Amino acid sequence: MNLPRSKGCSLTPAGEKSLSYGRPIVRPARMVDDEAPLKSASAAHQNLRQLVRLIQCPYCSKPFTAPAHLPCGHTICRDCLPSPRPRANISYPNTPDRLLGIVCPQCGAEHAAAECCLDVTLAKSMELIRLQVAEFRASSIEDTPIRLVEILEPDDNSAAGEKDRVHHVGHDRVLYGGRLLATYTLAEMGELRCSSEVEYSSVLDAPDHYPHEYENLDISLLGSIQEAVQDEMSCRVCYNMMLEPTTTACGHTFCRRCLIRVMDHSNICPLCRRDLHMPASLQNKPSNRHLASLLDLLCPDLVTQRLAAIKLEDQPGDDALNTPLFICTLALPSMPTFLHVFEPRYRLMMRRCMGGNRKFGMIMYNRTGAPQGDLGATQFMEYGTLLEIVNLELLRDGRSFVETRGVGRFKVQDHGVLDGYIVASINSVEDISTAEEQDSEQEERTEAQRLAATFESQNPGTPLPFRVALDQLSTQQLLDFCMGFVVEMRRQSAPWLSQKIVQVYGEPPAADAALFPYWFACVLPIAEEEKYRLLQITTVRERLKIVKTWIERIQNQRQ
Repeated sequence: MNLPRSKGCSLTPAGEKSLSYGRPIVRPARMVDDEAPLKSASAAHQNLRQLVRLIQCPYCSKPFTAPAHLPCGHTICRDCLPSPRPRANISYPNTPDRLLGIVCPQCGAEHAAAECCLDVTLAKSMELIRLQVAEFRASSIEDTPIRLVEILEPDDNSAAGEKDRVHHVGHDRVLYGGRLLATYTLAEMGELRCSSEVEYSSVLDAPDHYPHEYENLDISLLGSIQEAVQDEMSCRVCYNMMLEPTTTACGHTFCRRCLIRVMDHSNICPLCRRDLHMPASLQNKPSNRHLASLLDLLCPDLVTQRLAAIKLEDQPGDDALNTPLFICTLALPSMPTFLHVFEPRYRLMMRRCMGGNRKFGMIMYNRTGAPQGDLGATQFMEYGTLLEIVNLELLRDGRSFVETRGVGRFKVQDHGVLDGYIVASINSVEDISTAEEQDSEQEERTEAQRLAATFESQNPGTPLPFRVALDQLSTQQLLDFCMGFVVEMRRQSAPWLSQKIVQVYGEPPAADAALFPYWFACVLPIAEEEKYRLLQITTVRERLKIVKTWIERIQNQRQ
């Protein structure tokens, strides 16, 4: 049968070799003895349009080229990203790639340029898909025609009350190689919008030609794609199929659980060793929904098996109360705490810690008896600091001198008693991510500037309200103010900044806004109940504000 070629199917400029289509091998030789991939491919065959949609850029509608993953969860071609623009009212962290923002073309959210990364896993998978498609085409001849008609999004301007919205027809092509290859080709030609559907029809005389032969073509290509990308879709921490794939700012993707476990010990990427500026629990960090959808469609059986295995791992054990608590004093993250342990119950606790992970929780007495959230009126406060034993000097009478350092904050969820000392189940307390910190600063300062302008126009010559004036300051200005106070107090030889104290806690961390409040609280002689507030705050900016209020109170008392 001779088919009209008026609409053509060549993707190459004149003078170059055009693509050829035709009959591929129904089942590649490498899959003859492996029925599982074919069964999975057969299931995925029912969602061919969705599969092609998942490898299309939602902005340009062509198959992804250098896909960029954005913090809002969208993925688009890197070339489709708009040019970076300066971000207003951002000062922390003060790095060039975080002072520039990129607006997502899909949702309009602005992200730091540093957070918009090449999705390495998806990029490699796309290259493998292209290779499989090219190999499949190369073995084709032009006797497998199929007609594709693009069905555009319904017309939302239909008359009110109309039962069905009006659909419009887009491109109309005759292509070759089965539905999957033809649909991919239409997208590659730029003639299939990501949001459009496709209608297929046979152009051959035999009415049953498509259901039998063309379905085998699709399943064969699907099996090749599955086999090619399966290894790339494996987590490089557990080497299993990714579950809840989560992409870091450096573009590498891991199982969400695996990345959380890595972040428990280190804040660097397991592959490229780049710093990861996000909470260890990945709080508010979305999974890579694009990769997750691809996995669900291409490898549903493997995903189901992984979910079942994880469910077994997550069954609760008998050791939920697994963190020993030392009820004594205030300890702060990253700061040293020195203890003299003499009570028998805590001697036992220290011996057990040394034989285990060398960690325990330090928590303050609840001197006022105030209710502590869901715990009620306990003898201790609900927030504390997890300490790691750096050195333990055991004395002959059983007492010990213990040097520790804070490794993180926690909140007590439940507690009990073991051999006289308190044991608890705890939840980690973490700062919000760097991106959220910057968004918070930007939003807060913009609103404060608006309020300040309104107040000054209505009350000329009157000082701004304290909170408005405080919120107007950048995070860097807050740190500079606090450091300026420390420099002045050292010049005046303040006793709480003596050489002995500085030797214990170190020099003031002038370049680390996150660490400074903890250092300052350790050296400043004020009530521990006031310092305790720092344990509950999850933003650097808010902790610096608390420190500034302490300083202003000291300054007012000295006047």
